[in-house]
Amino acid sequence: MRDLHDAIARAQTHLLGLQAPDGHWVGQLEANTTITSEFLLLCHLLDHVNHDREVRAVRYLKRRQLPDGGWNLFEAGPTNLSATIKAYFAMKLAGVPLSDPAMAAAREQIREMGGPAKADVFTKIQLALFGEYDWNGVPSMPAEIMLLPAPFFLFNIYEISYWSRTVVVPLLILMDRKPVKWLPPHLSLDELWPQPRERTSLRFPRVPEPFTWRGLFWKSFFIAVDDGLKIWERFSPRPLRKRAIDAARVWLEERLAVPGGLGGIYPAMANSILALRLLGYPDDHPLVMGQLKEIEALAVENGDELHYQPCPSPVWDTALAVNALIESGLPPDRRELQRAGDWMIDRQVLVPGDWQVKRPHVQPGGWAFQYGNDFYPDLDDTAMVVMALDKVRGLDDGAAQAAKERGLGWFLGMQGQDGGWASFDADNNRLYLNHIPFADHGALLDPSTEDLTGRGLELLGTLGYGKDLEPAQRAIQFLRNTQKHDGPWYGRWGVNYIYGTWSVLRGLAAIGEDPRHEYVQRAVRWLERHQNKDGGWGETCESYDDYAFAGAGESTPSQTAWALLGLFAAGRTTGTAVARGVEYLLRTQHPDGSWEDALWNGTGFPRVFYLKYHLYAKYFPLWALGIYRRVHG
Repeated sequence: MRDLHDAIARAQTHLLGLQAPDGHWVGQLEANTTITSEFLLLCHLLDHVNHDREVRAVRYLKRRQLPDGGWNLFEAGPTNLSATIKAYFAMKLAGVPLSDPAMAAAREQIREMGGPAKADVFTKIQLALFGEYDWNGVPSMPAEIMLLPAPFFLFNIYEISYWSRTVVVPLLILMDRKPVKWLPPHLSLDELWPQPRERTSLRFPRVPEPFTWRGLFWKSFFIAVDDGLKIWERFSPRPLRKRAIDAARVWLEERLAVPGGLGGIYPAMANSILALRLLGYPDDHPLVMGQLKEIEALAVENGDELHYQPCPSPVWDTALAVNALIESGLPPDRRELQRAGDWMIDRQVLVPGDWQVKRPHVQPGGWAFQYGNDFYPDLDDTAMVVMALDKVRGLDDGAAQAAKERGLGWFLGMQGQDGGWASFDADNNRLYLNHIPFADHGALLDPSTEDLTGRGLELLGTLGYGKDLEPAQRAIQFLRNTQKHDGPWYGRWGVNYIYGTWSVLRGLAAIGEDPRHEYVQRAVRWLERHQNKDGGWGETCESYDDYAFAGAGESTPSQTAWALLGLFAAGRTTGTAVARGVEYLLRTQHPDGSWEDALWNGTGFPRVFYLKYHLYAKYFPLWALGIYRRVHG
């Protein structure tokens, strides 16, 4: 036990040392190379090129290039065509010659994979902005979509997720005007097309992935609709077009006037800058300058390299760090924890947001993921913050109690009709919309998910509620309906079934569900079966594409901690699997008290965009070891 006590003490000291003076934590939120590539391309669209910055970003891109010449979506993952096209294009515009070995290898890989015609929709839009892809080969999104009222039309901007909404609205302006910044001939991408582009079909694929007959029907239906829209856009007088553009402009102005950038995410900010310029806003306009400032804040310098994050994660990191420190035995009245509690209380969102379209009678009270994102608080952060505030001692009792009550009220008000909780909206679940040609990323919507629903149960249980509460009963039924046949639950926001299963088991334990239930024990057995020989647990992002990879992958400290926390929640605190898992964490801890995840551990959009939370390996292993020590004295 001496080793355990020492490991926890060193981990606590290390984590406390990462706290900012004002009380919060924030770790790097690393994505793949596409954000950096897109930023370099944006600078060329804006005539805002900085040569030194380009040189440093190119060094980063070259270091991340795979031996086969491509770039991937996650560490140790396969080459992705769209990421490779963006990196190649960004380096070409940055002046890297075609004869450079990195360019030659990438070019060959792109051609072998089918060239730009096989890329995803957002890559095609990037290319179209430079005249390197025909706008007719991009799915139609007429600006009149802005005028479709919710909830009366099956498709309107409030029937898609917040992240899609903030990206789509400025795109409606871009796709209406179809601007092109023509490049000189020597910078064109003709060399990437396996056959001349004029002879290449730009038709959208009709076969959905994964294949289902229902998916085939909807895919074919929406492709036919797209064909009709293209004819309508070209030949119709479109009397409502100006009104729709004005509606998009007003919508953007309202959301760009608050700190944090549009939606708090890079793609929405970048699109909004381009849209505002098309609408006549000068480059020195406060709304344009504000978005540029938020994007610049996403830069990460690493020696002589530079790359960009998709967004910051301070609220999430702070709430998790506080929970981990207290659960690992740090006195809950420590001044560091009180500072963190005060910081979180100050970040509560008390103004309406887009979520009120579906829940007009629910009062505000949530927390966002980023420093500022008032229109889009989320359920996951809200649950974690409220649980953290409930555990910290010595806060202003009135302020803390009011914050928790408002947070809980908002959380309960956002429960879906299916009994689950989503991330940013309620009942955002018209899944057939994922088959429209624009949504080839398959993440247009924000339906209820298992990990968020597990978090909801954990929140209720932490605050003293039991499973007899009606919202808890509905949530438990949702989880029983969504459990995989062999035991695990899907993880929407973390990789993947290990994450989802941890979240659910924690929630079931907190709300008072009997761990002897067969469905709970089935999840326990699944976790134990998927332990690696080294004692840890790991899961590759490939599990989102192929269920055969569920729970399979190289061990990482954060995923090992999730598995252990899940086992502990189900009452499995002894035995070979637990002992080996704890030993793995003790063995892999660095002398400074930290751990390091070598692989990606977070999810932006399953199958297309993954993340690495750099602090996950700093607080989740500490959390797991702390629970283990509490049980064993």
